[in-house]
Amino acid sequence: MEPPVFLVVLVLLAGAPAVLCQTNAQDVAALETVKSQWTNYPSSWNSGDPCGGGWDGIMCTNGRVTSLRLSSVGLQGTLSSSIGQLSQLVYLDLSFNINLGGPLPAEIGNLVQLTTLILAGCSFNGKIPTEIGNLRQLWFLALNSNKFTGGIPSSIGVLANLFWLDLADNQLTGPIPVSTSTSPGLDQLVNTKHFHFNKNQLTGTLNGLFNSNMTLMHILFDSNQFSGSIPPEVGGVATLEVLRLDRNGFVGAIPATIGNLVKLNELNLASNKLTGSVPDLSNMTKLNVVDLSNNTFDPSVAPIWFTTLTSLASVSIASGSLSGQVPKGLFTLPQLQQVVLSNNQFNGTLEMTGIISSQLQTVNLMDNRIVTTNTASYMKTLLLAGNPFCAEQDPSNKPFCSRQQQNASPYSTSTAQCGSAAQCRDGQNVNPASCSCAFSYNGKMVFRAPFFVDVSSSSPFQQLESTMSAQLKLLPGSVALSDIHFNSDNYLQVQVKLFPTSGATFNLSDLIRIGFYLSNQTYKPPPNFGPYFFIADPYAPLAGALGGKKSKISTGAIAGIAVAGGLLVIALIFMSMFALRQKRRAKELKERADPFASWAAGQKDSGGAPQLKGARFFSFDELKICTNNFSDSHEIGSGGYGKVYRGILGDGTRVAIKRAQPGSMQGAVEFKNEIELLSRVHHRNLVSLIGFCYEQGEQMLVYEYISNGTLRENLTGRGTYLDWKKRLRIALGSARGLAYLHELADPPIIHRDVKSTNILLDDNLKAKVADFGLSKLVADTEKGHVSTQVKGTLGYLDPEYYMTQQLSEKSDVYSFGVVMLELVSGRQPIEKGRYVVREVRLAIDPADRDHHYGLRGIVDPAIRDAARTPVFRRFVQLAMGCVDESAAARPAMGAVVKEIEAMLQNEPDDADGEGDSSADPSANEFDRPRGGGPPAHPYSDVEISRGSYAGDGASDYMPYFEVKPK
Repeated sequence: MEPPVFLVVLVLLAGAPAVLCQTNAQDVAALETVKSQWTNYPSSWNSGDPCGGGWDGIMCTNGRVTSLRLSSVGLQGTLSSSIGQLSQLVYLDLSFNINLGGPLPAEIGNLVQLTTLILAGCSFNGKIPTEIGNLRQLWFLALNSNKFTGGIPSSIGVLANLFWLDLADNQLTGPIPVSTSTSPGLDQLVNTKHFHFNKNQLTGTLNGLFNSNMTLMHILFDSNQFSGSIPPEVGGVATLEVLRLDRNGFVGAIPATIGNLVKLNELNLASNKLTGSVPDLSNMTKLNVVDLSNNTFDPSVAPIWFTTLTSLASVSIASGSLSGQVPKGLFTLPQLQQVVLSNNQFNGTLEMTGIISSQLQTVNLMDNRIVTTNTASYMKTLLLAGNPFCAEQDPSNKPFCSRQQQNASPYSTSTAQCGSAAQCRDGQNVNPASCSCAFSYNGKMVFRAPFFVDVSSSSPFQQLESTMSAQLKLLPGSVALSDIHFNSDNYLQVQVKLFPTSGATFNLSDLIRIGFYLSNQTYKPPPNFGPYFFIADPYAPLAGALGGKKSKISTGAIAGIAVAGGLLVIALIFMSMFALRQKRRAKELKERADPFASWAAGQKDSGGAPQLKGARFFSFDELKICTNNFSDSHEIGSGGYGKVYRGILGDGTRVAIKRAQPGSMQGAVEFKNEIELLSRVHHRNLVSLIGFCYEQGEQMLVYEYISNGTLRENLTGRGTYLDWKKRLRIALGSARGLAYLHELADPPIIHRDVKSTNILLDDNLKAKVADFGLSKLVADTEKGHVSTQVKGTLGYLDPEYYMTQQLSEKSDVYSFGVVMLELVSGRQPIEKGRYVVREVRLAIDPADRDHHYGLRGIVDPAIRDAARTPVFRRFVQLAMGCVDESAAARPAMGAVVKEIEAMLQNEPDDADGEGDSSADPSANEFDRPRGGGPPAHPYSDVEISRGSYAGDGASDYMPYFEVKPK
């Protein structure tokens, strides 16, 4: 359980008595909880004030934490959901901590001020939370080089400010989300410059993804499982500089529009199933690297652009069905470094005469039909094995007829000037700038699309060294490069060593600064290196500097203390072992006889043991087994309370297990309340409680498994498409469940937290009302009204209940009316500061009988045709009756059920909502505007603060709030 905020503050003050704590108490508590799930964190985090300059990696404004940067510091553990409480966070960079992993908590979506989120080079797994779409200020998103699974959330499509999007090198599956009438997609990211999705397992086509409004510079989709044709629209992205679609399953002809990409530097479409002609690239005068190898093009001669594109550095069309003579003008292109035309049908004489490019290192023409050569003026690597030329067994041809490429040695930073001084021990390396030994900051720098291929030339890599030392604020010459090569992904890989400006080690602040410069692309390499990413190695000297201070007690003293302490402990153990064993046996026997024996002791505010009617008690071990030890693969949702897992009981029953985490927002009273209520109510439109676990400090509820998630999820397009008739049936099912609670349960039950995230949909889209943690029994003596502290969810709260604190069944009716308006609009109750009840009330036009009842600008586009029908009008009228400001004027839930049943009977079967749009004969008093104008907004004169309970939905959009008069 999280420590109270005031205790955290007192502890911090005790560690620094002369300094007044400068950090907001909520932020302190959040940081302490985040720290509790980490090991190897900076030792400075053990004392002092975070915003007082005491904690490495923390930056603040007016006492609020705005930046958390801890790249490359060796963090281990998981990221706590409490990270979402740092509500003013602008920068979050935890990159290059390989042992930092686990799921990315959904609460990351609470950081609405965040502009930069970098988690590259860690070990995060599970799904990327859809709540990331809440980060509307996000500019830089790098989740590459982790272990994320599942699909790309469509909610990313609403991040209109996004500049950098890197999801590469994960295990993502499914298609790239494209927008529909009910769901956003990545085609909406018209301001984004970087699409880096390479090295995943993505499938589907790219149809609809690209458009001419986009300003993309890099499209990196290589090494996935895409299919279909390359969409012609990609040729309309005029700003494009790099296009890598290689190593996929694209089919069909390359669209002619590719030739319009006049700013393109690299085009790689290799290793697909492309057909048709080799494309005409004549207009692409800036093209440096082109690779069209391993496709199934129509047979043709070499294209004209082989001799006209003077910027070309590398041409690769292996297995391209090319024939005729290799044009000799190709080898005279001034920038050319590599030619790969193997496994084609080139014939005749190979002419390499005239002024051959001085940069040309490799010509690979293996497995063609070349008979003779004229290559006297070319002295670099020439590979002709597999041609008739090599079948003559002429000894002079031997160098050309080898299949081994004899390239020059790749560049490496020299330390020859240091002589014998370059002998370092203890993991240190020689600094080429000073020839001294130091602990370098090492890492792998990977360039995904460099505009050159020659790794032996010193010029580009010396430029890389000098720009790194200058931009990273290191001494000139203190960057060393080695092991330079193109890896199996055809990326240029460089091992980098950076050396401290003074002493033998980097201090932690410099390490964090350099890591951030490399992770957020502050460092800009020379232009011809193209897009890159950096993955740091663990920095060895930090092992003793993190996670706490070293002890200054001598080894001998420690040994003596250990021996004496050990003897004392052993004596105490033997003295108490028998007593403890007997006590444990007695406790176990008692708990077996009464599984609730520990209930009252477990929570001070829990009251007596729950009174159950049919619910089963589960042991912790039972639930551990059926969820595979609560593995990430079984996780289906999370919230402030903890996580929800799917499991299969021993009898084959599928269940959803809601497991509270320490410090959960749900208290013991609500936990017990939900058990008691759910165990005694049974209805097909209420979620069934199967059992619970209250053991080993755990609070778990075991429900029936509901497969299709929450109504809110499905309305946002993340689940099943909901047409008008499906929405009517969902409304009817939900209403029936609530009517049962109000009118048939004994005593009646007021739910008190009706909302779209508490309505679940099963395999057949049957609605089931869930989450009874806030519910209240209505005793016979006070039937109809309960005086209680106001609780509920912002946007659904009954204004009369708020004003009078008198709770009744009509409070649920109000909340259900808001849900009905969600079904109509697809919107959340409060969105962009607008309250849907007020928006609908002001927009309704009873005279508009043919065009959406005045709600055209509000109605969900997915049901726009249905919104012209009489049934739609009746539904809106009923919803507005439910949200009447006067509880007495609202219908009872039983009446709501009957009215929706009548609507469904009148709904045509042929087109789900498309019917006669003539005047509605059922117009009633709900059409008439009520006197006095719209009611006072129920949230205009209240203080709103987060409460202690979160709903049961797999992903709650609306947190629970406690509302009190000002």
